[in-house]
Amino acid sequence: MTNAATVGTLGGMANTGHRLDPERNRRRLQILAELAGAKLGRERVRPRKVRGQQLRQLIAARRLVN
Repeated sequence: MTNAATVGTLGGMANTGHRLDPERNRRRLQILAELAGAKLGRERVRPRKVRGQQLRQLIAARRLVN
């Protein structure tokens, strides 16, 4: 008979997540920071376009609620 607790589940794999080594974690954080900075830069260059996108999203969200 099989162990029913581990069949069809992660069976402990969820608790043994691999930790990122410090160098990989540092590079990951650096890339995420660069992406956030690039997004911020794009928003500064085209504020009217960004504002329009935000308004369209707000209008769409309000339509979903009503």
